[in-house]
Amino acid sequence: MSKFIDRVVLHVRAGKGGHGCASVHREKYKPLGGPDGGNGGNGGDVVLEVDPNVHTLLDFHFHPHAKGGNGKPGEGGNRNGKQGEELLLKVPSGTVVMTADGEILADLVADGERFIAAKGGRGGLGNAALVSKARKAPGFALLGEAGQERDLVLELKSVADVGLVGFPSAGKSSLVSVLSAAKPKIADYPFTTLVPNLGVVQSGDTTFTVADVPGLIPGASAGRGLGLDFLRHLERCAVLAHVVDCATMEPGRDPVSDVDALEAELASYKPALQADTGLGDLADRPRVVILNKADIPDADELADFVLPEFAKRGWPVFKISAVSREGLRPLTFALADMVSEYREAHPKAEPKRPVIRPVAKGDSGFRVTHDPETEGGFIVYGERPERWVAQTQFDNDEAVGYLADRLARLGVEEELVRLGAQPGAPVTIGDVCFDWEPQISAGVEVMMTRRGVDPRLDQTERISAAERKHASRVRRGLVDEDDYEE
Repeated sequence: MSKFIDRVVLHVRAGKGGHGCASVHREKYKPLGGPDGGNGGNGGDVVLEVDPNVHTLLDFHFHPHAKGGNGKPGEGGNRNGKQGEELLLKVPSGTVVMTADGEILADLVADGERFIAAKGGRGGLGNAALVSKARKAPGFALLGEAGQERDLVLELKSVADVGLVGFPSAGKSSLVSVLSAAKPKIADYPFTTLVPNLGVVQSGDTTFTVADVPGLIPGASAGRGLGLDFLRHLERCAVLAHVVDCATMEPGRDPVSDVDALEAELASYKPALQADTGLGDLADRPRVVILNKADIPDADELADFVLPEFAKRGWPVFKISAVSREGLRPLTFALADMVSEYREAHPKAEPKRPVIRPVAKGDSGFRVTHDPETEGGFIVYGERPERWVAQTQFDNDEAVGYLADRLARLGVEEELVRLGAQPGAPVTIGDVCFDWEPQISAGVEVMMTRRGVDPRLDQTERISAAERKHASRVRRGLVDEDDYEE
């Protein structure tokens, strides 16, 4: 049995960036070959793309996890790692991408429109790319960055030109079946339709789509019945058609009260995409009233009685029978004319171009705040410092010194001093917490000694030559440890 899935939770994780390579060129008769470590490849993105041949989110219901390819690490000989493979996920037109909190990230309508659901991590630089005047032969490389990982909610909002609304058993599915080639389930009990049905209608030179939305009842906009789950399928409809059951035998119901009750629900429902579609609230959409089941004598008389009431509201009114097909031809042409007017006023959506927003003038790219959980501690926020920390090999003193230089050039050191940070204060950047040492002269040219060593961090380089000489004599047993003199 086929399923209609219009809401899923998708867990996406982009690929990791490959690590950079720390390598030195080795060749006979070339003792100073220089660094030749290649860069790591970038991780693969996870991308959503609109495909006109996809009509449901069923695939994501059964396969909710998506992962991009990892980038390959760099190699010696200036060989860069291979880029991670992009994972392309096909989604139907009308897919809305949201966060778990309900924030709308993308509204995918146009064919071929793309949205990067998760950005792949950057590959780490090899030591060949880290060469500078201060570091002729870096003994370290940068680590690859982790790919973006998050949970997304995908909702499908049907892209139909005409939306049929009405009480259960009003004849909406029957109307779709006679207007188009769609074959929805039809039965003589309420809530036969549990999922929206979409039909394609041909009227003269105009082709348009009709959506049969499951029956609405009073309180639908507040979650009663099936209305709240399927009212969103009306958000993109250009025309709303009230299908009225003129043969109902339920007490307290009549065509006018049915339409008034549904109008109240449409007015209460606020589309989340009203600003993006340009159609406004559902209460502002063009209306058509369809008085159904005119093949029944009592229903035919009731339709003639209430027809002037709806005509006073300025709405087109049509008396039809989905069984005998009475009145379908003028209804079809009227719907085609209304859809054509909408299309002239709203050209077909084109894929949105990416928007590049420049950084505001004076934006340092980071901020430093006091750590509320640690006395005298600080937390550094910012995309660049957090990325730099994640790419650092903390078991390599030279890499740590390079990180200190970058943070100093960015202005983190000055900001910590301005906020009154004391030596040894715990500073947290990303997932790393360290004791701040302002005496490390970051940002200056460093005289390097051997690969993987930074004299500002290596304790051996901090002692004087006399101290080293005394330590050597103690090890050989020539003097006692307490015999040292300044």
